[in-house]
Amino acid sequence: EHATHHPFAARQASVLAASPDIVRIDTRQPAWPTLPTLPETGAPFQVAATAEQTALIDRLLKFALGRRRRPLVITADRGRGKSAALGIAAAKSLQAGRGTVMVTAPVPENVETLFQHARATLDADLAEDHEHELIASNGGRLGYLPIAELLSARPEAEVVLVDEAAALPPQMLREVLLGWPRVAFASTVHGYEGSGRGFDLRFRNVLDSETPQWRAQRLEQPIRWCRHDPLEAIVCRLFLLDAEAPASGSERITLDDVMIEPWNPAQVSDAELEAAFGLLVNAHYRTRPSDLRQWLDDPAARSWRATCNGVTVGVLWCSEEGGLPESLALDVTQGRRRLRGHLLAQSLANHGGFPEAASQRLLRVVRIAVAEPARRLGIGKQLVAAARDWARAEGLDSLGTSFGGEPGLLAFWQSCGLALVRLGLNREASTGEYPVQMLCGQSEAGRALAQGLRRRLSQHWPVMTPLHWSDMPVPLLLALRADLPTVIQLDVDDRRDLTNFADGHRGFELTLPVLRSLEACPGMARALAEHPDAGVWARAVSQGWSWPAIQQAGLCQGRAECENRLRALVRELLAGALEL
Repeated sequence: EHATHHPFAARQASVLAASPDIVRIDTRQPAWPTLPTLPETGAPFQVAATAEQTALIDRLLKFALGRRRRPLVITADRGRGKSAALGIAAAKSLQAGRGTVMVTAPVPENVETLFQHARATLDADLAEDHEHELIASNGGRLGYLPIAELLSARPEAEVVLVDEAAALPPQMLREVLLGWPRVAFASTVHGYEGSGRGFDLRFRNVLDSETPQWRAQRLEQPIRWCRHDPLEAIVCRLFLLDAEAPASGSERITLDDVMIEPWNPAQVSDAELEAAFGLLVNAHYRTRPSDLRQWLDDPAARSWRATCNGVTVGVLWCSEEGGLPESLALDVTQGRRRLRGHLLAQSLANHGGFPEAASQRLLRVVRIAVAEPARRLGIGKQLVAAARDWARAEGLDSLGTSFGGEPGLLAFWQSCGLALVRLGLNREASTGEYPVQMLCGQSEAGRALAQGLRRRLSQHWPVMTPLHWSDMPVPLLLALRADLPTVIQLDVDDRRDLTNFADGHRGFELTLPVLRSLEACPGMARALAEHPDAGVWARAVSQGWSWPAIQQAGLCQGRAECENRLRALVRELLAGALEL
């Protein structure tokens, strides 16, 4: 009754009022309504409580002991016993002779149920019990690693289980798929853990291409509650956990048929809201019910929608940030204050070292999604252009975004006119990606801020790369470096060192400072990205890998070969392949 100023709560009240499964009791009335008759309480939760779960355990065990390159994809709604089945099957595979089973997930909490059931299954066969490592009496090991550590350490394992795969970046899942002989992916279809449906849409092509003999299995029967439990259905409606993107028609979409318009999700029908939120769920690997509340309730939220013949095909969600008083902006920059919200503005001020990033006003892109049939038509760019035009008209200083670093996303935002201004020092724990932040100045002050941040990052790049970005994938590293301005000019001494190195008269270590300067010359990083020896250069020069590490990565046979290839590359540059 008092939810009119909170659209999220108002919608919840409307859903509850419309549900036939809700019994409303007015204590002011003398007689209460008759309560429905409920069925007898079923058996309490137990392992293998359904035939579906038993069949999944058997299938997982067959998969773990079977042939290579036949991945298994498991999807289920919450409460179906998916994680318990993974734990039981992992333990049984160790008992059957598998040496090592590794588990990964977005956060350690995601695997607690898995390990709990693995412990119970091993029982007397459990020799050592650690929080995230179990050792069986026959020496078999079940261990957990965050996905970034798993991909970095590359431990030997016959089986890898990925729980809550929907909340992990598809490119990292592909690396896991190709890195171990037997990989099973499990995802929650609707729930707090992410969208298994979006995962299926994004990852199916990879599975079809790399491992065409992959198999899928879905759990339907609940274990924690009865099938068709009305509470589960109501919770899904309240939080749009089962939101579906609009079905794609057979007609071909053209950009001329698409209309871009400002749009307020708090003032539309539930069907329109579900269509838009369904796009966000399908397009992003981390969507939470809290996102829905923020979208509806945040007074700083600004949204745009793309429609084609009345059907939603794209959504852009932004948030106004910054505009802080100068004294408060300085406190944020110096780490004395941390405000709620203002994610990008505070990050650029505190980590970038520019107080004006918090005092200027910017529009941050929170989410953008385009329906699968409408992608690669320029709809996303048009949505961003609409937001950029609005920001300029409203007197905002910048349009910006923050996302997990990936070459495709970087290229998209570059095509929208945004430029790199900050790169996080550490990978995100849940995704294993480096945070990338980009800006497009809309005012003179905004453009000056972006230029200052870019110049500073470019100056720091040679020092920061081997210290903090030494394990970054080469394509992303070179694409990011190519986006930055040139801050170094080679002098006569530098050119002499490069010539001597190219001719074999100067050692690699003595030339390394100049080689890193060479990387900052105009066009160098962009040309390197397409060169056959890009990997050798990035690992040896930019990221400071040791020669044994480069050899172990399969980039060369040893130091001599690496140095010879680097010398040849520098000879190309000095011969005029690039303007230095």
